[in-house]
Amino acid sequence: MTDNKGCIIVVSAPSGAGKTTIVKNVLKSFPEIIFSISATTRKKRESETNGVEYFFISEEEFLQKIRDDEFIEWEKFYDYYYGSLKSFVNENVEKGNCVLFEVDVKGALNIKKIYPGAAMIYIMPPSLEELKKRLSNRMTETKEDLKKRLDRAEMELGLKDEFDYIVINDELETAISEVKEIIKNKINKEEKI
Repeated sequence: MTDNKGCIIVVSAPSGAGKTTIVKNVLKSFPEIIFSISATTRKKRESETNGVEYFFISEEEFLQKIRDDEFIEWEKFYDYYYGSLKSFVNENVEKGNCVLFEVDVKGALNIKKIYPGAAMIYIMPPSLEELKKRLSNRMTETKEDLKKRLDRAEMELGLKDEFDYIVINDELETAISEVKEIIKNKINKEEKI
């Protein structure tokens, strides 16, 4: 799919680095951007709404979608499946829309294989220690899940150089401004083509 009419923007980071907060702010500033909602088998958190943050589906349904080749990318981690639906993304790109992904690092790199022109943005925590503090303060994970997330974060930090842009989220407002500027430039460049 090299003749895309729209654009693909991918925001990725280790869990707890602030990508969700940054993406929510970006979407408020760019209402024309379509957010790619992933499907997951993870249980819905109290603050989440089905069809807004994720499509919450059963493991059986997810596995059927894998067999039917309905995902651009999918992965199982922390004992749950996550994936981006092809139909949703391709339909929007064909209409000329920019689609914004908020995915884990491996998922982002899989998207880049299919959409080589995607703008790849990596949100980096100021340090691994700060990331641990942020995850602990969230109080949404068990000790076991927290350890899994930290182990995975170390692996994901090692892949940051695969991305087009690296934004350090040391000061949230600065990080949001940097990501907005990258996206603004990507959209303006796409409109000139």
